[in-house]
Amino acid sequence: MTWRRKMTDETTPVRRLFNTCKQVFSNGGPGIVPSDDKIQQLRDVLDNMKPEDVGLTPTMPYFRQNTGPENLSPPPITYLHLYQCEQFSIGIFCLPPSGVIPLHNHPGMTVFSKILFGTMHIKSYDWVVDAPMRDSKTRLAKLKVDSTFTAPCNVSILYPEDGGNMHRFTAETACAVLDVLGPPYNLEGRHCTYFLDFPFNKFSSANGVVLRDEEHKEGYAWLQERDDNPEDLNVVGALYTGPNVED
Repeated sequence: MTWRRKMTDETTPVRRLFNTCKQVFSNGGPGIVPSDDKIQQLRDVLDNMKPEDVGLTPTMPYFRQNTGPENLSPPPITYLHLYQCEQFSIGIFCLPPSGVIPLHNHPGMTVFSKILFGTMHIKSYDWVVDAPMRDSKTRLAKLKVDSTFTAPCNVSILYPEDGGNMHRFTAETACAVLDVLGPPYNLEGRHCTYFLDFPFNKFSSANGVVLRDEEHKEGYAWLQERDDNPEDLNVVGALYTGPNVED
């Protein structure tokens, strides 16, 4: 018994996260939301994660602001890949100040996002059920979150149908965000789609849509699908060098 307790105590936070993800998403798949108990289990692990648990510090090159006049492109965002299988993926987005991950969706996915350090603005939407589409690429959505978060803060969770399934991240300072996706994206019908958002009254056809809370039109927007590679998306991959994820 003493030996088993010692082994458990020596488990690193990132391995604890990996082991918890294996349990939480063991019977997962597109559109399958883990039970409340499992969600709380993973939430508890992520809420206690710190930058040093994954080998990150704000002084790393990923987080430096490029102030050179020759750089007219969006600030590069670095993605560190920790692990992926059919059931879930673990990764970290490293954003310099003013870095943006454009508005995008998570089809059939439950997503846990933990800000490890920094201040970030998050804006998110959910689709309005049964609302008519304006056209083949434009659909009505309801604002879910439009707030700024500063670490340390609790993990945010979105679900396949609610919780802000479409979201945008904007770094107000250098930020690191630990993401757990269950299941991960794939190229067989569940790829990442990017959107532009427009106010509800932007289009004249919006007048044909009746809202239950008509007085709160500012809480609604039209989301329009974008091309697969938005010009304001600048993500590069880098090798994860933190503690080992798997045993």
